Amino acid sequence: MRISPDLIELAAQVAAIDPQSARMVTGFDGFVDEMITLVDERRSPVEFTAVPDIATFGRMIIAAAGHSSLREIVVNAADPGGCAVNLADGLASLGVPVDCFATLGDPMHAAFRDVAAKCAGFHSWGNEPGRTLAFEFDDGKLMFSAVRQLADFTPETVRGFLSNGTYQSACGAARIIALTDWTLYPHMTAVWRLLQREVFAALKHRPLFFIDLVDPAGRSGDDILAMAAALPGFEASGPVTLGLNGNEANVLSRLHGLSTSTGDNSPEETLRQGHDLRLRLGISRVIIHRSRFAVSDAAAGGFIQEGPYCTYPKKSTGAGDRFNAGWCFGHAHGLGDATALILGCAASGFFVRHARSAKLDELADFLKFWDAEKF
Repeated sequence: MRISPDLIELAAQVAAIDPQSARMVTGFDGFVDEMITLVDERRSPVEFTAVPDIATFGRMIIAAAGHSSLREIVVNAADPGGCAVNLADGLASLGVPVDCFATLGDPMHAAFRDVAAKCAGFHSWGNEPGRTLAFEFDDGKLMFSAVRQLADFTPETVRGFLSNGTYQSACGAARIIALTDWTLYPHMTAVWRLLQREVFAALKHRPLFFIDLVDPAGRSGDDILAMAAALPGFEASGPVTLGLNGNEANVLSRLHGLSTSTGDNSPEETLRQGHDLRLRLGISRVIIHRSRFAVSDAAAGGFIQEGPYCTYPKKSTGAGDRFNAGWCFGHAHGLGDATALILGCAASGFFVRHARSAKLDELADFLKFWDAEKF
């Protein structure tokens, strides 16, 4: 069903929430993200026009085939990144106590200091973070990641990190446990199975498990299917929510013989895709978010929420992680699937307009002025 909420009433409800009442855990990817603009034409030392969209960049690449080509880039920032880190930042900015366990470096890379200061706990589970070159365009982004070091994230090394009991203690207090970035960690399926056996099976409560794969298109079909087969293993310890963007949903659908959808399809078609995936994967909930809308399907019902689309975002890298933060915040505080979907769209909408995570009062204010004409 499509959601038609009273956003003024919801804003007041959100503003009244005690964010400290729900603790969360995120893991395990930490990246340093270099945010890059590709220069089309340089007019002066301080003025240039940027390559506007991915299609234009693609034509430049094709034209350079068989020749040499040089293009200037502008590195705008070296930001803390990785879905686990971004999700922790989004939640901590809303006031939620978050414990983040991620590949942050030993010693921790300086890019993570500001996020670390917001979190209840910030723990490095790796000697070196990943590195991403994120080329941003008006219609999306292209990310190129250096991840060879992430192959060291194995069940054996994770068992060593578990030896001090910090992760187990954090999970024991968490309402939501997030597991992010399966794709770039070649041993993550085995790590999941280790955690299912040795950590999650011992929990005295049933937290919600929130899983974000990150675009799996670069992994083999066999690897993806093995990962999908591991997802129901979390259900014994708590309900599983799989959060996907449109491309990720289509990869899983194709491998499982299901229909795909695009942003040009109706939201209802994407909701049907989420429903089919949920049943095929054997998990509690599937969320699919696109630039203009998001859908959620669970046994209790399916929901569609059109988002506050932003034509010219200040920052797009990390928007999906802030959507996840808004959704987790709503669900952790008992607001239900429909409202959590709204908060996910709002948190993402705020982020792309301001290039930072929303605080709780800012998220409430954003809900009051949802109408795009007021932005």
